[in-house]
Parts: sequence; structure tokens; C-alpha cells
Amino acid sequence: MASGDVNYSNTGSTSNVVTKGPVVDNLKSEASRTSGELRDLKNSRVTPSTTTADGQPLTHYHSLLYSLLSWEQPRATAVSFASVIGFIFAARYLPLLRWAFKILYMSLGLTATVEIAGQIILKKGITSGFRPRRYYTIPKETVEAVLEDLEQLVDFFLIEFQRILFAENVLHTVAAFTAAFTGYWLIRFVPLWGLAVIAVTTTYFAPLVYISNREIIDAQISNLQEIINSQTNQLKDLAGERTSQATGLMKQYVGEYSSKAQEYIGSRRSTSPEMSKVPTPVKAEEPIPESVIAPVTEPLIKQEDFPEAPKVAPVAQAVESVEPTEQAAEQTEREPLLAV
Repeated sequence: MASGDVNYSNTGSTSNVVTKGPVVDNLKSEASRTSGELRDLKNSRVTPSTTTADGQPLTHYHSLLYSLLSWEQPRATAVSFASVIGFIFAARYLPLLRWAFKILYMSLGLTATVEIAGQIILKKGITSGFRPRRYYTIPKETVEAVLEDLEQLVDFFLIEFQRILFAENVLHTVAAFTAAFTGYWLIRFVPLWGLAVIAVTTTYFAPLVYISNREIIDAQISNLQEIINSQTNQLKDLAGERTSQATGLMKQYVGEYSSKAQEYIGSRRSTSPEMSKVPTPVKAEEPIPESVIAPVTEPLIKQEDFPEAPKVAPVAQAVESVEPTEQAAEQTEREPLLAV
């Protein structure tokens, strides 16, 4: 009796350790916290109040991914990171597509075998007996919600790509350039699945590193911005000085060339013979000598040289025919001369 009690007590203590121990309690508490954070992460999918630089509203995926990558719910973020990495390794090392076809043909083969056996043995289909009265369909509301969510996801990627491309935030553009340049060189040596692992790890842990060292990183970024601004101001001042010097030299050269051109034009006017001849003014009171006045010569052609114009219109006269005379002359020319 005592040995049975001992065995029963040992069995009870073992079951209590397995079901009610501190490890199990810790796992249950972690599971409840994780489920709560996943629920909070799902509820954080709301349209943010902030907009783009041109006033365009953002999508609810902006708030969701910000909450996910900022590690506001660390357990939910860790679960999503582990899920993505597990899917990449599974797609690399596990024949998932082959397994899907295997499960499909085994299910269909089992269904067909059971149905045929029921028809032969029981004269009644077994699989067809589980057929629902109405086949399952996707509700229209669910389809519309999924399509709307897919549209929001596509808009999120398009908006973020354009914000990076047009340098709405220069730091984000520089970070994207660095990532693209690094990926361009790594793709030559690293396989695609390895590059995907590196990209996912960087995406998840880069914000965590920034959040953990925000003060130091912000100080370094502000110092770098001050250096860039000072260098930019120096370049602007130097460019302004060079521009003013070039403008002054240009004005000086233009003034010199214009003065030389005016001098050249003045010298040409003074040396030209037409301009050097100055007419002497003639006094109106003094009489003009007769020797200066040129004699008036009579015209060579006079009016009497031309015939008088007829005053009566000419009358048309009949013209006699000249043909017989011409024929007689031709006959005279053709007759031979007779020798006397």
C-alpha cells in the first residue's frame, strides 16, 4: 500500500512539474505576452497623421512597419524576424514545392480510393457522404478587404520609393544608395538566398542599433551636417568671389574694347577725304561773279528736227496683188539665152 502511494505521489509530482512548474509558467506568460504584442501590432495598422512633403497622405502600412521595425513590441518583431528567416532557409534547403505536390496527390488518391471502395463494398459513396450542402466560397467583403489591403501595400512601396528617389530625406536616400551599391557588389559573390538573409537582418537590426545609440548617432549626424554646411558656405563664398572677379574683368574688357572702337571710328572719320572737305560758306550780300556762273548752252536736239505729227487718221488702201509680176520675173530668169 505504501509503495502504491509512493508511486502515485511520484506520478502526481512529475505531472505537476510538467504542467505546473516554473518553466511552464514562464512559457505560458511569454506566450500570452507575445500574443498580446501581436494583437497590438495588428491594431497599430492605422493611417498616420503625418503626410509627405507635398501633402500626400500615407498608408496604414507606414504605421505598421514603423511599429514593427522600431521594436515597440519586441516579441512580435522577434517572431516576425524568425518567421522570415525560417521561410528563407526553408525555401533554400527544403523541397517545399515537391512536398506540396506530394500532399496533393496523396490526398486526391486517398479520396478516390475510399470513394471507389465504398461504391464497390457498401454500394454507397463514403467521400461523397461528407460533401457539404453548399461549397465554400470567399465572401465578397473579404475579397474587397484583401484587395484594398493589397492596394495599400503597393502604394506603400511606391510612395517610399519616390520619397527616397526625390530626396525627401537625404539620409534615407544616402542609406538606400549604400544598400544598393553594396548589393550590386555582393550579388557577384553571395547567392540570392544569402543576400536575402543579409537584407532582412539589416532591415530589422539597423533600427534597433539606432534606437539603442540614438544620442551618439544623432550627435555624429549633427556634426557631419555642420561640416557639410560650413564647407558648402565656403564653396558658395568662393564661387561668389570668383563670379564677382570675372564680372569685373568682363566689364573692364568691355569698357576698353568700346573705347578703342570709339577711337578707331573717330580716327577713320577724321582721315576720310569726303569728311575732310569742308564747304566754304557763301555770303549772301556779295554778288556772285559771272565767271563762276556756268554758261547755259542750247540743247543739241531741237523741236524742229522732229516731223510734224499727222492730225488726220490714216485711211486703209487696197494693196494690188504682186503675184503675176513675180511669176513673170521667175519665168524670165528660167528662159535660156539664145545665141545670135
